Amino acid sequence: MRIVLGVSGGIAAYKAVHLLRLLREEGHQVDVVPTRAALEFVGRPTWEAISGRAVTTDVFESVDEVRHVRLGQEADLVVVAPATADLLARARTGMADDLLTSTLLAAEAPTVLVPAMHTEMWRHPATVDNVAALRDRGVDVVEPASGRLTGADSGPGRLPEPEEIHAHLRPLLDGGDAVDGPIYAYAPLAGTFYAPHPDAQPALAGRRVVVTAGGTREALDPVRYLGNRSSGRQGVALAEAALAAGAQVHLIAGIVETELPAAGPRLSLEHVESARELQQAVAAQAPSADVLLMAAAVADFRPADYAAAKIKKTDDVDAPTITLTRNPDILAETVRARAARGGPTVIVGFAAETGDDATDPLELAQAKLLRKGCELLVLNRVGEGLVFGQDSTEIHVLASFGVQGVLGDVEPAHVVGTKREAADAVVDRASRLLAASGGRF
Repeated sequence: MRIVLGVSGGIAAYKAVHLLRLLREEGHQVDVVPTRAALEFVGRPTWEAISGRAVTTDVFESVDEVRHVRLGQEADLVVVAPATADLLARARTGMADDLLTSTLLAAEAPTVLVPAMHTEMWRHPATVDNVAALRDRGVDVVEPASGRLTGADSGPGRLPEPEEIHAHLRPLLDGGDAVDGPIYAYAPLAGTFYAPHPDAQPALAGRRVVVTAGGTREALDPVRYLGNRSSGRQGVALAEAALAAGAQVHLIAGIVETELPAAGPRLSLEHVESARELQQAVAAQAPSADVLLMAAAVADFRPADYAAAKIKKTDDVDAPTITLTRNPDILAETVRARAARGGPTVIVGFAAETGDDATDPLELAQAKLLRKGCELLVLNRVGEGLVFGQDSTEIHVLASFGVQGVLGDVEPAHVVGTKREAADAVVDRASRLLAASGGRF
């Protein structure tokens, strides 16, 4: 296979050397096209020695070969790793001011861009918009990993490891198609890819899914907080189910008591603690998502006043009175913002209800669905010793009036089983709605 490996100017360029070796060891012909900035990180002799091919960066080099057009025309696959924020912007606007961007314009082969940049740059509205536009054109923009960045910074924006990128390319290297062909599902806890079950359908291939998981902590003082019993197991199961359906997944994890999946080419992780941190993360991620699964157990209230020092217990003072204030309604806010800013076609809310002698949890969930305005709402019957921290669950999946009928004989859903079985049912219904939506409901 003829592969163009583009390398843009980021510190993660050194990882592309190992990716090049992996591709060469399989017998592929690889033309490395670095930007001028990339050569500040890894020199031309390294690329030429490992690829066995001449390396140029400018359209005025090897003019007689019309290299700026020929490379793209002859390529079977184009991969850019790392793809910096600058490269994404230039690719989105169709600039052709160096050999790499000219090659991207001339290529008709599958194109995979693997971003790497600081978290703030990845989350910037300009980058979010550029990524969404590229994906709309059929470019496979891989989610960056989350972890240590340059200096002391840490967060989403890290280039995935070369083995992970190579595994993501596997279907294309085998002659398949990145979207319509065989999809390899990611096994997050194992950090590996596996072939899909024969009956599995890549219903979310090429789609981006954002999942929230776990509980929130609302600080009272430097030691104490208000929290809840959520373990995060259901949110993690939803992320795994979406990955198995072929999606690019961004998992926003609050406080969890279960093992989180390992970040990979199709899975990025982000950590938050409070409801307001979760609000900011969802606002940043929702505009570029196709599906939003809001499984996090968000605290409805937080202390109105934060004590900078630990609140002391003294013999001559009664217990302090803690005044609470409402936290933002993230689900309702996201639904409202979608009309103005764009965002997920399918938004799935979650309701953890205990009910009481006078009210059935199902009635509470139906009322919540009407209030929030999301497409689907998942009801969990919860309580002490029930659902929280366990692998078993019971859910009802309710559909809004706007989407009833689209799901046909698979709606409504009532699942009694493991949290992964529940997650599969939720993802199945969300993917069906997405396929049938044609835009918005």
